[in-house]
Order: sequence, then C-alpha cells, then structure tokens
Amino acid sequence: MTSTRTTFSRRGFLGLTAAAASVPLLAACGGGSASQGGGSAGGTIKFWDMPWATPALNDASRKLTEGFSGANSKANYQIIQWNNFYQTFSSAIASKTGPAVSTGGGFQAFQFEQQGQIAYADNLIETLKKNGMYDDFLPGVVEPFKTDKGYVAVPWHLSMRVMWYRKSLFEQAGVDVPKDWATLLEAGKALKKIGAVGFATGAGAGNNIGNQAMIMMMINNGGGVFSKDGELDVMNDRNVEATEFLLELVSNGIIDPAAVSYTSANLDAQWKDKKAAFGAHVSQMDTRVGDTSGDLIVASPIAGPHGDKGGLVFPNNIMMYTNTPSQEASEAFLVYYLGQLKELWKQKLMNALPVFKSIAELPEFASDPNNVKIVREWQPIAKTLAAQGDKLNANLAVLDGGQALNQFTQTILTGKTDAKSALQAFESGLKTVLKK
Repeated sequence: MTSTRTTFSRRGFLGLTAAAASVPLLAACGGGSASQGGGSAGGTIKFWDMPWATPALNDASRKLTEGFSGANSKANYQIIQWNNFYQTFSSAIASKTGPAVSTGGGFQAFQFEQQGQIAYADNLIETLKKNGMYDDFLPGVVEPFKTDKGYVAVPWHLSMRVMWYRKSLFEQAGVDVPKDWATLLEAGKALKKIGAVGFATGAGAGNNIGNQAMIMMMINNGGGVFSKDGELDVMNDRNVEATEFLLELVSNGIIDPAAVSYTSANLDAQWKDKKAAFGAHVSQMDTRVGDTSGDLIVASPIAGPHGDKGGLVFPNNIMMYTNTPSQEASEAFLVYYLGQLKELWKQKLMNALPVFKSIAELPEFASDPNNVKIVREWQPIAKTLAAQGDKLNANLAVLDGGQALNQFTQTILTGKTDAKSALQAFESGLKTVLKK
C-alpha cells in the first residue's frame, strides 16, 4: 500500500468536499426529473467509486461490481478521480447521466440530499436487519447517517484518527507512554531533551492532520465544535481548556515549531526518521510511513482533565441516487456489495477500519495488534466532526478542510495567540460559511 495515494484519497474527499460550499446547488425541484424506478427491477446499475488506495483496490472492486446479477440487473463500474470530484458528480446528476450508487465524499450524501437527489436507504436498512447483516455492524456506525427524512447512506469503512507512539524513543527518554494530559506534558518535556517531538503534527499545504488533532483534543475533553443539538458551540469551556493545553504544548516546544509548515510528506518523514514520538495520525500509519518493525504502536486513548476519552472518526459511506433504472436493483446491488466487502480486507487492499465485526475478526486484519487495539479501544469512543452531537450533516463539509479550521490550526501552532481569541476568530470564520 503506497502512502502517496492513501494520503490524497483520505484528505482528497474531505478537503475537496469542503469546497462544495462554493458550488451552486442543483435545482431542488429535481424530484420530477429523477427516475425513481420504484417497483420493477432491471436495467444496469451504474456504480461510481473513488481511488481509495492503490489501483489494485479498484481492480478488485471492479470485479466485485461486475459479479452482481441480482434483481434481474447487472452493474458496471467507473472510477471517479478526487480532483474536482464534486463538480463531476454535480454535472452528471444535473444531466441525468450520474450513478445509481456511489462512494464519494464523506458528507456528499447530505449535500445531494438537500437537492432531492438521494434515494433514502430505509428499505435497505430493513433488509440488512432481516438478513442479519445489520447486527454485524460495529456499534454506532449507522445512526450518524439518519436524518429526519431517512437514512441518506450506509457506512462501508471508517477512517480513524488515533494516537501513535514510537516505543524506542520513550525507552530512550526513560518516560512512560502518556495516559492523560498531565503525563503527555511530562513525557513531552522528557522527549524534547533527547531531540524527539512529543506531539507530532503538521498544518502545511495539503496536510490536515493538524486540523484533525485540534478537533480531536477538543473531543478528548468532552468538547467539540457543535452542541448536542447541532448548533455552533465553539466557545464552550471544554474547547477553551483544550486550546489552552495545545498552546502549552507549543510554548514548551513539545510541538515542533516548524509544524505549521509541515506537509503530509514532512510529517510522515518525521515519524519514519524516528524524530516523532507521539501524536495523532491515521490508522495503519506504520504501513504508510514504511516502518512495520513493531516500534510504532497505537497508544491507548488518553484521558482529558475531567476523565473524558475520545478519538475522531470519518465514516465513509455508500449512497444511492433517485435517478436509477430501478430502486429495487440499487438496493439489491448494495446488499450484494456490502456482503462482498470482506474480500477487499482478505486481500489486504484496504488500509482503513471495516464497519463489520466479522471483517474485523478476519485473520488478515486481526493479525495486526494495532488494528485490534483500534477496534477495541478507539472505535467505541470515537466521535465525528459533529461532536458534541452525533448526527452528520452538510455543514460538516464546510468545517472539514475549510479556511476557518486551517487558520485556527495555524494560529495555534505558531503560539502567537491566546485560547479565547483563537476560538473567537474560528467561530467568526465558521459563521460566515455555515448554512442555517
């Protein structure tokens, strides 16, 4: 699995999805122009997929797709590149040449739902309950996709942000792996003395690990950008406390002073070159940076000052569209495809967390102790960008990878601010772009 493609694929869809806020919405009257195809199956289901990892993954996905023959239908497969992907989908949907089913941006389904172009997955969910597949989902992965009108999508893999550490550097520094914020600060100071980075991150061009670390630390303190009912809640006390702690890490040199300019390649090199000792990163980071020696280990979740624990998760999903030759066939294809996902992990083509417990138990996945720890310790406590709430929505595309969050992260990493001023600027930036 090459790191370059993985880096772009993960951030590509979330960062580029954020740009969707500037793309005019399709006419919302579209219900009449879409082909619902409700009753009779048949026709060819167009499945659009993204380059999530190496070309071998897409080759395998194509074979799975072309193996479908249910509901008197077949399916064809098309790869859509991340570059300008939202415009590609928008144009195709407007001209009724788009897919019936697709993967895509993390919040894409919510954006197209606003335009009346998403076919709700409620019947599909009921089918999954009847055939036993619903009970195989990991806890809490389906509900974020439920809106007042129905389920806009179903999850198919999870992109996790977890804390990693390099065992040899902690041994060299003579300090334990952090269990809470106090010991993170203590360890960071000891690691600095041996020239290691105690909280590795970056906010340079194309690198959103820094953005995600900011939100992750808020969640780790029981905070988050939104309230439980989805209202903007940047200035809550827990966010202020988390930001103050991040600034303390900066002032103590525990965060590299150059991190504000580190690209993904810079950050990954810091981990590979045994300079980074602790920090937030993607699952299977060891594979990504090319060090599977066992020295890079997923840490257990650390506790915030009030005892809170939490990680950050991006639940990637598959959605159905109203413009389909047959809604019955769309659903039949998706049931089939979800049932075949295990083949992608068996072939070790996926570098993300599966959404099904049975896949997480496959030897090809469970043989990696880091994978096991993420499933057991991080997935149950992970929250989405909707935290403190738990329902996804289109506004999250504007938050993730947007200018307001980028500027907040860069301001914190330079250390030339105080917590409340930085958060107030962050809140003001979000208010100008978030939809009411």
